Amino acid sequence: MKFILALTAMLSAMTALAAEPPFKGDAAKAQGIVNQVCAACHAADGNSQLAVNPKLAGQIPEYLYKQLTNFKAPAGKKAERDNPVMLGMVAGLSSADMRNLAAYFAEQKAKPGAAKSKDLVALGQRIYRGGIASEGVAACASCHGPNGAGMPAQYPRLSGQHAEYVSAQLKAFRSGARANDLNASMRGVAGRLSDREIEAVADYIAGLR
Repeated sequence: MKFILALTAMLSAMTALAAEPPFKGDAAKAQGIVNQVCAACHAADGNSQLAVNPKLAGQIPEYLYKQLTNFKAPAGKKAERDNPVMLGMVAGLSSADMRNLAAYFAEQKAKPGAAKSKDLVALGQRIYRGGIASEGVAACASCHGPNGAGMPAQYPRLSGQHAEYVSAQLKAFRSGARANDLNASMRGVAGRLSDREIEAVADYIAGLR
């Protein structure tokens, strides 16, 4: 029953996001901001070399735009996604700037990553492809795709993402420190995963292509 409820919630989120209009952004207009603001942490082509900073290359533009807007704090309010570093980075960006950045990074070619642990990656593969029915954990592939490419306007690309970053985000969802997921879908999944299961999924994702 828990598994069915979790999957139903995810499918509901997918339906809502699918109704959004096509994404528009001008990648060419983002180059200056990329060089001045983004490149130091994420690299000019979006293939971050720092494991704590996510790879942005090839990411779904709607997802990138949503994250940028979530990092920005509305007047007198707390940002939906709490990150002091990113709060400063997006403070001076307009909505058009963020759309252009999302379009720019989405156009960059993502470089593959690699898993590190044979034991962990086997467990991660089982969870990613099949979930954990007894714990109500739906397969990651059901939303992010079997090869981690994501679903446009719905769920982000995961393929080749740094394991350290994925692990940190899953733990943040689990603790509630990150809560900008639609219908709490990721909090519901991560909340049922152990540390070892999180590390396993993250390692598998790093080598997924």
